[in-house]
This record gives sequence, structure tokens and C-alpha cells, in this order.
Amino acid sequence: MSRASRSDEDAERAKLGERLREARKYLGFTQEEIAGQLNIGRSALSEIESGVRKIGALELRTLSRLYGHPVSYFLGDEAIALELSEDLAHLARAASELSKGDKAELVRFADFLKARARAGESDDVDRPERD
Repeated sequence: MSRASRSDEDAERAKLGERLREARKYLGFTQEEIAGQLNIGRSALSEIESGVRKIGALELRTLSRLYGHPVSYFLGDEAIALELSEDLAHLARAASELSKGDKAELVRFADFLKARARAGESDDVDRPERD
């Protein structure tokens, strides 16, 4: 491999690592939490995020699912912005401060709301506040 090709590969790996780190931080996950999901050490995840360590296809697929973006986003093949509405950004910030168990409960609740929406139940109706 030529020096230029190696340099290009290193630059791409660094960009990939940066995208992964930004997505993890944006969602409020710690390196320890994500490393546990990948069954690797925190230092290995740190090396991936810094572009030092290559990432395997299965690891990238797992991270893609955890972070809610297609693999192509992390590879730079698709220009998807991490811009969210203010409501969703607030929710992400609030969720980042929850315990692991509470985060899991929040995910279950989001799944419930998606299922309810698919079933045709509308949540766009203003409901009276309960006492």
C-alpha cells in the first residue's frame, strides 16, 4: 500500500471515529456503556473513536443500531445531519442524565408510542391535564 493510500485510509478512519464519538456523546452514552454493548474494553472503543483501531463490520453494525443511524452515515456516504428539533434535543439531553434502568424504560415507552401510532391512535389531540 502506498504512503498516500495509507494516509487516506488513516484520515477516513479518523473521520469515522469522530462521527461515532459525536453520536455517542450526543445520545449521552459513556464509553463504558458502549464498550459493554460491543463486548470490548473501554480503551478499545477509545482507540476506535480516535481512529487508531480499525472497526469490524459487526461492531459498526451494532453501533449503527445503538446510535440510530445507517452504517452509511458513519462511513460518510450519506449527508445526514444530527440536527433535531429543540424538543428532541431536550429529550436527548435529559435522557443522558438518567440511570441505565431508566434509559431502558424510556426506550420501552418510545417503542410503546411508536406501536400506538402504527395502530392509528393519535396523540396529536390536546388532552386535559390530570390533577
